Amino acid sequence: MRILLGFSWKMTLFRPCIDLHNGSVKQIVGGTLSEDSSELETNFVSERPAGYYGNVYRQDALAGGHVIKLGPGNDAAAREALAAYPGGLQVGGGICRENAVNWLQAGASHVIVTSWLFDNEGNFLPGRLDRLVAEVGKDRLVIDLSCRTSDSGWTVAMNRWQTPTDLSVDAATLGELSEFCSEFLIHAADVEGKCGGIDSELVEFLGAHCAIPVTYAGGASSLDDLAEVDRLSGGKVDLTIGSALDLFGGKKVCYADCVAWNKKASS
Repeated sequence: MRILLGFSWKMTLFRPCIDLHNGSVKQIVGGTLSEDSSELETNFVSERPAGYYGNVYRQDALAGGHVIKLGPGNDAAAREALAAYPGGLQVGGGICRENAVNWLQAGASHVIVTSWLFDNEGNFLPGRLDRLVAEVGKDRLVIDLSCRTSDSGWTVAMNRWQTPTDLSVDAATLGELSEFCSEFLIHAADVEGKCGGIDSELVEFLGAHCAIPVTYAGGASSLDDLAEVDRLSGGKVDLTIGSALDLFGGKKVCYADCVAWNKKASS
């Protein structure tokens, strides 16, 4: 947050992530993540445990990152990451009313919910959102509106980004749902893991219409993307960088540079 003559404004921050698949930290091309993983494309599989990354983020004071469980078999790894950085990481993947409090007790700062808010056919169930807010409070809840492009703009996708829902990512949706959560997390699933550039139109749209904090993930391919997201969103949208990051075997973005960016943005 910069302050000048009594005025302050936010700058885009780098938000870290830990994506888990079959108990390992991985970077995956988002659109290939199906239930049977037969067409899975993986950019990186870490030899280090999830707790290693949680500890790195804690040491570098990078709060607000997210741990995403991509399917079953990831609970132990997620708990390890949260234990390494209590109160510093959000957790998502399979979150529902019945387990949300347990994840907060395990050290998550927030729980992230997507698929549980819909039925099997992808119809939005607002009553479930009401019940989840009653259970954990809006201040501890992040709504993941991860989406895919559609004829009308963007449509929320659930079940590892494979199933389109009846919920559009538009100004009305953002306005209504912002009353029930403290933050939005939005993966642009069509570009997730491809390191081919961010969805600039989506980032600009989020900056114009989000009244609460929002983190965008998908396609980041250089450190310049932090400045680009800052410009497009007026500093209102934070950016996650995954597959391009050297921390995850990438060759396009240096993790130390992202840490330095945050320190500069917060000075």
